[in-house]
Amino acid sequence: MNKTLFILIALLIPFSTSPIHSQSVDRASSSPKGPLPDRARRLRLPDSPFPPGSFVLSPNPDAGHMPAPRTALSRDHEYDLVELIDIAERENPETRLAWERARNVAIGEGMAASTYLPVITANVLGGYQGANGQNSIFGATVPGSGNVFGSVEAVSVEWLLFDFGGRKNIVGAARKLTDASNIAFTGAHQQVIYAVSVAYYAYVAAVERHLTAIRALTNAKEIEAATEARYNHGEGTVIETAQTRNLSAQAQFTVVNTQGAEQQAYATLLAATGVSPLETIRIAPVMHHSLSTDNLAPVDQIVREALARRPDVLASYNTLQASQSSVRVAEAQNRPKIFLSGTGAYVNGQLGLTAVPAIGEQLPTLNITGNQWNGTVLVGMSIPIFDGHRRANAIRQAKNNEDKASATLDQLRLNAMREIVSAQIALRTSLAANDAALVLKAAAQTSYDATLDSYKQGVGTVTATVDAETHLFQAELAEDDAYTSALSAAATIAFATGTLGTAPR
Repeated sequence: MNKTLFILIALLIPFSTSPIHSQSVDRASSSPKGPLPDRARRLRLPDSPFPPGSFVLSPNPDAGHMPAPRTALSRDHEYDLVELIDIAERENPETRLAWERARNVAIGEGMAASTYLPVITANVLGGYQGANGQNSIFGATVPGSGNVFGSVEAVSVEWLLFDFGGRKNIVGAARKLTDASNIAFTGAHQQVIYAVSVAYYAYVAAVERHLTAIRALTNAKEIEAATEARYNHGEGTVIETAQTRNLSAQAQFTVVNTQGAEQQAYATLLAATGVSPLETIRIAPVMHHSLSTDNLAPVDQIVREALARRPDVLASYNTLQASQSSVRVAEAQNRPKIFLSGTGAYVNGQLGLTAVPAIGEQLPTLNITGNQWNGTVLVGMSIPIFDGHRRANAIRQAKNNEDKASATLDQLRLNAMREIVSAQIALRTSLAANDAALVLKAAAQTSYDATLDSYKQGVGTVTATVDAETHLFQAELAEDDAYTSALSAAATIAFATGTLGTAPR
């Protein structure tokens, strides 16, 4: 090594370990040119949206109150689909929300109809007048003051007699919205029925899959026992024993998974009925019956009938009619209005007034000076002339809402057609799959029984027996899924066509 370089290194080593050098390194590391981790660690944002500390809120016992069920449930009774739907219609919050929405819209219709009646208002006024000052008369200043008290009792009547169809269309629009809300209420019930039906069939399928997994575990244990017997008699091998033990372990694993899926399906079913997931009830199994496609009508006929029955389409159609009435309401604002108004009043005191100012939408009370009874009856007509294009813009806005409602109706019709066609395809496919699954299961059962018997007799192999049991398990799962899928598809097409009024048959 170069002697000069060695001397420079020897001189720099003590300097690098000195306190002065350490402080300079610390200052350098805290400077803007320091390493990125140091600068990030020293960064402080006082206005950060993520303040340090716990994000757990303090509990509020009143907010955490568990709602009490409206229906008494029994743990000893098995609830079938009809009973579950009946519970859901009383417990599910969606039906109550739809009912309250329908009631509010119906109240709005009553408010619109009340515009045909006169508006009567009673006004009671008390007044005080005071004067204090100086008057100048012929160059002389004379002080003057006075205090006057009085009261006015008045009854005002305002009645719109004729407005060229304005109120008629307001009431018509409100009535159509009421019809739409009532239809939506029916649609909410159909939605609840459909949700419970699909959840029920999914739970039944999960139960069947769990039972099928238990049967598969039983078969695997039987094969394992046969293998152990052959091995103990010197006829089997260690490889065959390991294969059957692996089959039993896989079957046990499947049992655990299907049991968890069954519990999840049970919680989903309770949620669909609106019952607390902490409840424990028994669910009746589905009754198996033959399925056929003979009763399915042509898809074009189903679509035509469904478009005239689906709740969402009917509600949208009534909304469109309400929008058309709103256009006529906006156009009626350009026409004259004929009204009748009257005021009866009694004045007591010395108030020097010629009128009581208008209160709210009421006309002023006239001629109330002195102690007297007085009354006024007016019949008039108001004609709109210019309002800065407000009425014209209201008409354009109403027409835009009409176009929007029309486009929404067309969109719902197209969506309904797609849903119906898709539901019918799914139903036909599920029914065909169910027929195929029945044949597949029968063949797999025959193959498994023959293969296991042959293996026990020392003719077959353990590999063929394991394969036969696996095929039987898959065939049984296919049968379970195909049948419940066909039931769900039938409920789906009934819901899509607007005919799901009760539990599906």
